Amino acid sequence: MSEMPKVPAECMPRGVEWGTLALILACYGAWLAGIVWLPEIGIWLAIVVSALLIALHASLCHEALHGHPFRTRALNEALMALPLNLVIPYGRFRDTHLAHHRDERLTDPFDDPESNYLCPKVWGGLPKWQQLLLRANNTLLGRMLLGPLISQVCFMHGDWRMIREGERQVILDWLLHVAGVVVVIWLVWLSPMPLWAYALAVYLGLALLKIRTFLEHRAHEDPHARTVLVEDRGPLAFLFLNNNLHIVHHMHPGVPWHALPRLYRLHEPAYKEANEAYVYRSYLQVFWHYLLRTKDPVPHPLWQKNG
Repeated sequence: MSEMPKVPAECMPRGVEWGTLALILACYGAWLAGIVWLPEIGIWLAIVVSALLIALHASLCHEALHGHPFRTRALNEALMALPLNLVIPYGRFRDTHLAHHRDERLTDPFDDPESNYLCPKVWGGLPKWQQLLLRANNTLLGRMLLGPLISQVCFMHGDWRMIREGERQVILDWLLHVAGVVVVIWLVWLSPMPLWAYALAVYLGLALLKIRTFLEHRAHEDPHARTVLVEDRGPLAFLFLNNNLHIVHHMHPGVPWHALPRLYRLHEPAYKEANEAYVYRSYLQVFWHYLLRTKDPVPHPLWQKNG
C-alpha cells in the first residue's frame, strides 16, 4: 500500500461522544437489571444475558483506553471502574493492549503481550500434555472452552512475578481492581442471582470475546498483513464494537467504534491490499473453517527465520 488511507474529519471524535457514553450507561443499567430481575424469570436467561453484557463491557473498556467517550483519560477510566468480568484489571488491560499496538512487534512471542504464539525453543521445552492443551486451544472450540482459563493463568503468572518484583503500577492496578471486584460481588450478592451463576456468566462472556481474538493476528513478514478483516455486520460485530474490522482499528486506533464501518467502506480496497487479503466474510465462515481445526501452529512459524 502506497500510503495510509486518510480519515475524514467526521470520523474523528470532537468533544464528548454522547452515543458511546449512552451505550456505556445502558450497559451498566442492563447488567444491573439482568442480575436483579432476570433470575426470577429464568436463571439460564440471566446467565446468557449477563455474559453478553460482560462481553460488551469489555469492548467498551477497549474504547475507553483508546480515548472514548471523553478526551480525558481519568473520566474514561472512572466510567469503566466496575470490573464486570471480575478477573482482568482495567489498568493492566490498558497497558498491555497499548503495548500490543506497536504493530512492528505484532505476534512477537515476547514483545506482544497479546500474542498466542510461543518461541519455538520454549515450545520444544514444554511437556507433551501442555503441548496438547495448547494445540487444542488453537482451535476455535478449544479457544472458547479452554482459552479463558489458559490466558488467565498465563496473565496472572506474569503479573504475580511483577508484583513480587515491586512493580508499583501493577500493584496499584490490582488494588483498584480488587476494590471494584468487591463492589461487583456485593451487588451480585444482594441480587437474586447466585454467585455460581454469575461466575459461569463471566466465563461465557470471556469465551465470547475469544471468538474475536482467535484470528485477529497471524504470523507474517509485513506488519499490516498480520491483522485480519472480518466483514461481519451481525450481532457479534456489535458485541465487539466493530473491532472485527481489525486492520482498520490498528491503522487508526483513535477512530471510535461507530466510525470504523464507514471508514472501511471508503477505503476497502486499500485495507485489503494492506493486509494482503487476510479477510473473512463473516464469523460464520470463521466457525466453519476453524471450529475443530487449528488456525496455525503454536510455535511462531517465522521466529527461527527471523532469529
